[in-house]
Amino acid sequence: MEGVLWYVFASTRGGENRARILRAIDERPRNANQLAEDLDLDYTTVRHHLDVLEDNNVVEASGDEYGAVYLPTDQCRANWDTVEEVLATVLEDDS
Repeated sequence: MEGVLWYVFASTRGGENRARILRAIDERPRNANQLAEDLDLDYTTVRHHLDVLEDNNVVEASGDEYGAVYLPTDQCRANWDTVEEVLATVLEDDS
C-alpha cells in the first residue's frame, strides 16, 4: 500500500487535488458535490480524482451512486502513518 500511496499522491498529476480530497474526507465523509463546493473544484475533476482513489483502494463509496458519501478504506486507515507522511510532502511542496 505504501507504494500505491506515493504513486497516487506524489508521482502523478493531480496528486495535490487528491491529497486535498482525502484530507477533506478524513475530516468528514462527503459526497462528490460537497467536495467540489468545499474545495472549490469542478465536479467532474472531483469525480475523476475519486475514481482514481477508489481504483487504488484509498477511498470507498457508501450509498447510492449519485449521492454516495466517500470515506477512507480500512486498508488506507491501516496505513495512516504513511498517508500522513505522503500528504504532508505533497501539500508542503505546493505551498
